[in-house]
Amino acid sequence: MPNPLAVKVAGLELKNPVMLASGILGLTGLTLKRVVDAGAGAVVTKSVGPCEREGYPNPTVVEVECGFLNAVGLPNAGIRHFRKEISETKTLGVPIIVSIYGFTPHEFAEVGAAAVEAGAAALELNVSCPHVKNTGSEIGQTPRLVRDVVRAVKSRVDKPVLVKLTPNVTDITKVAKAAAAAGADAITAINTVRAMVIDIETTRPILANKFGGLSGVGIKPIAVRCVYEVSREVEIPVIGCGGIGTWQDAVEFMLAGASAVQIGTAIAFNGFEVFKSVRKGIKTYLERKGFRSVTEIVGLSQSK
Repeated sequence: MPNPLAVKVAGLELKNPVMLASGILGLTGLTLKRVVDAGAGAVVTKSVGPCEREGYPNPTVVEVECGFLNAVGLPNAGIRHFRKEISETKTLGVPIIVSIYGFTPHEFAEVGAAAVEAGAAALELNVSCPHVKNTGSEIGQTPRLVRDVVRAVKSRVDKPVLVKLTPNVTDITKVAKAAAAAGADAITAINTVRAMVIDIETTRPILANKFGGLSGVGIKPIAVRCVYEVSREVEIPVIGCGGIGTWQDAVEFMLAGASAVQIGTAIAFNGFEVFKSVRKGIKTYLERKGFRSVTEIVGLSQSK
């Protein structure tokens, strides 16, 4: 019998629609293998840039009532070093999507080309990190700059290009449409929400960078709304991300218009088993509701 969970997103064939989100794990081939063994249909690496970056000083992460607030500052060894890790993932059996960032469209294109040469099945453009100065925050909030980045990358690679959008804009659909018009193959919505937390005893912001990105269950309603709005405005697939930790969350995102979903912060609370439980829950839901394929529920709520 056909696999009811199989999906095709931006030309990528996934055995199931549950993906690892960028940001939590994904800087080593061994870690990615653990995620795949846990049942993920695809994995997205942590963001890698043109050169080594140390990131921000501690404290960089704080747990809050509704998730995590982080400002790590995109620490990574740079694409030259990371090429080896990418090449070691070729035998994992699922699409390996490399998250990349840059300071200019040219740098995005250079990093993307190197990642594809090393074996990346696709790229996810991180134009939306809300707490790194002079990087994706400015790009992701300006449709024209997003267009320029996508065009630059598409001119250098022949693999699918996903664009991860920030919710920290007035109208996310304008940025999504700019990305789609420039040739993006899919949209990932959303990245973290700009936020902060203050220690009332010391009267100081807790994060060293003062501001950070909120992830986890607290941003899920925002993410669902963004997926719903974006999927109505673009014809390319939308991948849902933000606060997903249960199969019910995943189904909600797909009903809103997501063709696949990404899981990140929930791993910190539920471990790698979250991929198996979400995948199993989606399948049980489809059987109970009489759907033959997960694709039948994508965007279903939009006709209601």
